[in-house]
Amino acid sequence: MKKQLLLSLLAVAVSAACDANAATYDDPIGPSQSDFGGAGLMQVPTARMSRDGEFSLNYRNNDQYRYYSASLQLFPWLETTVRYTDVRTRRYSSSESFSGDQSYKDKAFDLKLRLWQESYWLPEVSFGARDLGGTGLFDSEYLVGTKAWGPFDFTFGIGWGYLGNSGTIKNPFCSYSDSFCTRTNGGGTAGSINGSQMFHGPAALFGGIEYQTPWQPLRLKVEYEGNNYQDDFAGRLEQNSKVNVGAIYRITDWADINASYERGNTFMFGFTLRTNFDDLRQPHIDSAKPAYNPQPQGELLQSTVVANQLTDLKYNAGLDGPKIQTKGDTLYVSGEQTKYRDTREGVDRANRIIVNNLPEGINTIDVTESRFNMPQVTTRTDVASLKNDLSGYPLGHEQPLQQTRINPVDPGSTEQGYFIRRDRLNYSLSPVLNQSVGGPESFYMYQLGVMGNVDYQLTDHLLVSGSLFGNLANNYDKFNYNGLTANSALPRVRTHIRQYVENNVYVNDLQANYMRYLGNDFYGQVYGGYLETMYGGVGGEVLYRPVDSNWAIGVDANYVKQRDWDNMMQFTDYKAPVGNLTAYWRPWFMQNVLVKASVGQYLAKDKGVTLDMSKQFDSGVIVGFYATKTNVSAAEYGEGSFTKGFYISIPMDLFTVTPTRGRAQVNWVPLTRDGGQMLGRKYQLYDMTSDRDGRFN
Repeated sequence: MKKQLLLSLLAVAVSAACDANAATYDDPIGPSQSDFGGAGLMQVPTARMSRDGEFSLNYRNNDQYRYYSASLQLFPWLETTVRYTDVRTRRYSSSESFSGDQSYKDKAFDLKLRLWQESYWLPEVSFGARDLGGTGLFDSEYLVGTKAWGPFDFTFGIGWGYLGNSGTIKNPFCSYSDSFCTRTNGGGTAGSINGSQMFHGPAALFGGIEYQTPWQPLRLKVEYEGNNYQDDFAGRLEQNSKVNVGAIYRITDWADINASYERGNTFMFGFTLRTNFDDLRQPHIDSAKPAYNPQPQGELLQSTVVANQLTDLKYNAGLDGPKIQTKGDTLYVSGEQTKYRDTREGVDRANRIIVNNLPEGINTIDVTESRFNMPQVTTRTDVASLKNDLSGYPLGHEQPLQQTRINPVDPGSTEQGYFIRRDRLNYSLSPVLNQSVGGPESFYMYQLGVMGNVDYQLTDHLLVSGSLFGNLANNYDKFNYNGLTANSALPRVRTHIRQYVENNVYVNDLQANYMRYLGNDFYGQVYGGYLETMYGGVGGEVLYRPVDSNWAIGVDANYVKQRDWDNMMQFTDYKAPVGNLTAYWRPWFMQNVLVKASVGQYLAKDKGVTLDMSKQFDSGVIVGFYATKTNVSAAEYGEGSFTKGFYISIPMDLFTVTPTRGRAQVNWVPLTRDGGQMLGRKYQLYDMTSDRDGRFN
C-alpha cells in the first residue's frame, strides 16, 4: 500500500512537470546529495562532482537511521564528506551512568576522487571510499561511472563492503588472493584508519538513473543497490526490493527537500542546505577611492596638507598609525593595515592620497605595511609610472605599473616626517562558542560565553595582552570521561576539560610578548605568562619567511606548567618542555593550498609529527584538516588512535557592512584525548606575517 501511494505521487509529479512552464532557474542545478552525503542517488553514489567549493549540510531520517553529514567539494576532482549516523535501534553503551539512554552514534569520513571527466563518448568515472576510519559499520569502496543523455543521468558501478553485501558478483580480486574473498565488518576502532579490509569480501553491481523533469526544481531518481541489509548494525533489516525510488525538490538555490521509498518497505525523508565557498560575497559600505587630482606641495611637506593626508591614510586607506617621511627623491609611507584583507587595495589608496599632493623632486613612493609594529613588506612604486597609470595611457600604448614588493625598508634619519600616533590601548568584547560533537555523554556538548580582550603596547615591541572569559551556559557537566585507558600511562594534559569549564569566570590568558623583525627575512618573538586556558610558561619562536615566497620555516620552544583548574591563577605540579620545527609550503601547482608539517614534542611529552593541510577559497574562507601521530601506541592513546580534526576559518567581512580583516574559526575535533596535543599559542609568527604572502586574499 505504501509503495503504491509513493508511485502514485511520483506519477502525479511527473504529469505536473510535463505540463509546467520552462525552467525557473538560469543555471543547471547540478548533482544532488545522497542519503550518506556526497553526490549520489539515494543509497548509492554517482561519479558526479559538485561545483568546486560547494558545501552541503545534509539530514536524512528513516526508522533505523538518522544521517547527519557535511560534504565539501574541496577540489574539482575531490569530494570530502564527514558524517554522523544515529543508529536509532542501539544504545551508545550498556552503561547508563556513562551514556544514559543516548542512541549509538557512528562517525565516518568519506572521500571520492574523479579519475576521468565526462567527454562526448565516455562517462565520468570516480573512485570512492566510505567510512575510511573507525568502526567500519558502513565502510565501502566503489568504482562508478556516470553518463548524461539529455535529461537523464545514468550511473553504473561496482561496490565492495556495505555497498556490495549482497554479493551478486564474484569479487574480482579473489583471483589474485583468497584473502580478498572475506571481510571483517565493523571490526575497527572508533577514529582509527584501517585500510587492510579495502576491496575485501563480497562485491555487487549497482546503478540508477536521475531524471531532470521539464519543471527544473523537480528531479526523480531510481536505483538498484548492492546491499542486502542482512548484517546491519541496526539489526537484520527486511528488504522487499533492491530497487529504490525517490524525488528531490529544490525550494531555493540553497535548499532541497527529498523523499524516497527504499528496500520496498521504508520511507526516507530529509533536506540539504548548501552554499559555495568560492561565491560568498558581501557588499560593503566604504569611502570612495580617492580620485586622481594632482596638486603638488612644493619642495617641502606642508603641515596642513600632510595632516589631511595622514587622516585619509588612516580612514580611507586603512593604515593605522600612519607616518609620512621624505628622504632624497623617495617619500615613505608606513602603517598597519587594519581594514582590507586584500592589501593591494590599501596600497592603491595610499598611493593616490600621496600622489595628489606630492612634493617636488619625489620619484619613488615606498608604502610599508606592518603588523604588531613588525614591518612586513614595502611596496615601491615609480611616481612617473603611477601618474601615467592614473591619468590613462593612449589607446594601444598601455604599460604596466612599475611597482615591486620588497623587504621592508627603514629610511633611517629623514629630512621631514609627520605621523598620527597609534593607540597603545585596545580592547574588545566577543562571543565564544566551544563545542564538541558525537561524544558518549551527549551528542552535542557546548560552552557559550563572552570573552573580554585587552592589549597594551608598552613599547614599540613589547605587548601585554590578556582575556577574561565569562561562562553563560554549557552542558559539560555531562562529560565524565577521565582520560584513562587500561593501557595508557599518558599524563592528563587535555582531558581535564570538565574541571576547567566548571569555572564560570576565569583569566583565559595573560602574557607579555616581545616581537620584532630581525632583518634578512627573519622574525622573532619571546613570551611568558598564562599562555592559554590550561597552560602557562615561557617560550620563543623564530620564523624565516622570504617576501612572496611559497615556503617558510619556523621553530618554537616552550617550557610550560599546567594551570590548576581549582584555582586557575596557580599551577599543578605537571610541567613539560614542548616545541616544534615547522615547514610551510604552498605548492606551485595549487597556490590556494597550504601544507604545514611539524615535528617535535607535545604536551604529554610524546614525540611525533603533525600534518596540516588547508585550502583557501575565492571568498577567503579557509577549510583545513590536521592529523598528529606520535610515539604513543593506539592502545595507549585510546579511542581514536591518534589526534585529528577539521577547521573552517571565515573572514568577518563576509558578515559586516564595512571592510575588516578579522576572522572567526570553527573547529571540529571528533575526540579529545591526551596524546599529540600542541600548546595553544595565542600569537604565531606565520599568521602575523601574512602580508608577506603575495596572493593577497
